[in-house]
Amino acid sequence: MSERGHPASTNSVELPPVVVTRAEGIEGPLSSQLRSLGVKVLLWPAIEVTPSDNSELEAALAHIAEFDWIVFASRQAVPPVLERLASPPERLHVAAVGQATAQVLRQRGWRVDLVPDDPNAGALVAAFTPLMTPNLRVLFPASSRALPTIAKGLAQLGAQVTQVEAYRTEASSLDLNECRDWIGRNEIGAVTFASPSAVVELERALGKDDFDKLLTTAAAVAIGPTTARVLTELGRTPVMAESATLRGLANTAYKLIQTRH
Repeated sequence: MSERGHPASTNSVELPPVVVTRAEGIEGPLSSQLRSLGVKVLLWPAIEVTPSDNSELEAALAHIAEFDWIVFASRQAVPPVLERLASPPERLHVAAVGQATAQVLRQRGWRVDLVPDDPNAGALVAAFTPLMTPNLRVLFPASSRALPTIAKGLAQLGAQVTQVEAYRTEASSLDLNECRDWIGRNEIGAVTFASPSAVVELERALGKDDFDKLLTTAAAVAIGPTTARVLTELGRTPVMAESATLRGLANTAYKLIQTRH
């Protein structure tokens, strides 16, 4: 929950801490990036990623040769697939939302044919528009909480989309007393959100009053437009990360707490 082992800040005045709500530890990629900037990190993992029973995924992968494309919307979807499919059939095309997901696939020897310029679901659907052929079959291994943007968008273009659960995104247990203690101090500089689920679950765990109090004084930093939209729907005004990556999320939070301090 609390910050541990961060390097001394290079600033003459200590910067306010930044909350990380994604499912990671103090050595996780977002926390490490923030700490490398000299920022104190508060770990409030609002969600956790857990294995699915994968029965749907296994059934789909048993017929992988029947698909034209497989779409990965996040890095979490990659391991469950690659554990069961060492390499894709030669004719299978691969799409990834974001360079981080594409990089994980390439590191495992997979060719990635499509990565939209903007790393979000809407941009992926748009990138498919010129690639559509009659009866295009797409496999979409997704989170248990996947939004309908990709599956619905591709279906509207004419694709036959098979969406299967590859992993589960669930609420995590927070130390609410510690969270509320920090909120009461009004010392938090920014709260980072790397997914819509993190927004939803943090608000549910804290309750609306404490959630609103937190984001009245701390900047809400969203990794991309989908996450920002959920914050807006909850009445907050988010700041978009300079790029839809964990590095962009960290850099934006760092710049915000510098200007706000």
